[in-house]
Amino acid sequence: MVSRSNRRASAWPGAYVRELRSRCSTLLPVEAEIIAVGSELLTPFRLDTNSLYLTEKLNQLGVEVTQKTIVGDRHQHLLTVAQHALFRSGLLIFIGGLGPTEDDVTREAVAEALGLELYRDPEIVEQIAQRFASRGYKMTPNNQKQADVIAGATVLPNPNGTAPGQWISGKYEGQERIVILLPGPPFELKALFEAQCVERLRAKLPPAHIATRILKVAMLGESMVDSRVAPIYKTYADVQTTILAGAGDVQLDLFARSESAKAAEQRVDELAGKIEDELGEAVYSSHGESLEQIVGYYLQMRNCTLAVAESCTGGLLAERITSISGSSRYFLGGAVVYSNQLKSELAGVPAELMAKYGAVSGEVATALAEGIRLRCHASLGVGISGVAGPTGGTDQKPVGMVYHALASDTGAQVIERKYPGDRQRIRWFASQMALDMVRRKLKMM
Repeated sequence: MVSRSNRRASAWPGAYVRELRSRCSTLLPVEAEIIAVGSELLTPFRLDTNSLYLTEKLNQLGVEVTQKTIVGDRHQHLLTVAQHALFRSGLLIFIGGLGPTEDDVTREAVAEALGLELYRDPEIVEQIAQRFASRGYKMTPNNQKQADVIAGATVLPNPNGTAPGQWISGKYEGQERIVILLPGPPFELKALFEAQCVERLRAKLPPAHIATRILKVAMLGESMVDSRVAPIYKTYADVQTTILAGAGDVQLDLFARSESAKAAEQRVDELAGKIEDELGEAVYSSHGESLEQIVGYYLQMRNCTLAVAESCTGGLLAERITSISGSSRYFLGGAVVYSNQLKSELAGVPAELMAKYGAVSGEVATALAEGIRLRCHASLGVGISGVAGPTGGTDQKPVGMVYHALASDTGAQVIERKYPGDRQRIRWFASQMALDMVRRKLKMM
């Protein structure tokens, strides 16, 4: 690999180039950047799943992905992205744009960014022609474009498609760089990366190991969680902590890299332990399990069964529970009781109770939980009633107000909450709270 020409470099603002060069000198060689190429990825209709796969595989090699970029099929845009990436990262992986059409410009843009020429490999042209012939087709001339190779690149055979990958390794602006070009179709990319890139990277990269932990917290806000744990994770400069917020759920991702797997694991385990001590029972998962998975574990450990009666959640709670394989061992079933009539007929809620307190009330939610538990002969019963909106709210019972009740043979508890957001978000909050009530109850049994 050679650096770009002086003419091309002079087009950059001098201060910016100096800053980027300074940053390059401190970058670890195990930092990677993924560039997904394709205008379709900038529409609402196509997702970039390849970068998720590559991130997982790179992490297994001890490589941290520090940046991902999606760029459309325009030569100048891709050239600019490639030039920036070459300054930033030691390992660059380009996905897509290796096909035969006019908008497949990855080879050309990367070659220009590197200051290298393209040449057409006659052997690859012949291989593509034979592939077409074996299927009874004649190769059109534009397919020869897929045989264009960047000077000095190692061609990576692609048995599942016509476009081979390419591997370029060497100095760029005085810094070691590895540049990999991969085809876009996931079936082709995964097979090619496994067969052609994993061992090459393993041999090229210094020893490094990445350890991760995922802690999940139920029914605490993101700001509350961060205010309590930030003083802890800030003391671990070698562990990257990311906080992700959802409806009734906060996830903390811990990420550490070290020359030994043991050292990396020790650091994330130590930090995770301190965070769990601080947040206590609010932490429901320490290895990324979902709340419905954890509830299932506890139900089986306690040899308990569960039944539900849902109004505003409309079956969402039951759907989440039954999404777990084997849930039939502990989930007996339940009822979606939207109308007052079915609240009485299926869950045994007295009509006079609803007349007195209203269908959305703690009293009715409790009656739903107790009634469904008795009718299903379950250890635990859950009742949910609320106003999911956007209509139906009143001053006394506004949109977002939900009552959650949990009944057992020792009595019942009810929790009132007012949730923000749209109908979907409110319903998810309600199901999350109900599951967390079950989890906490089982943990104390």
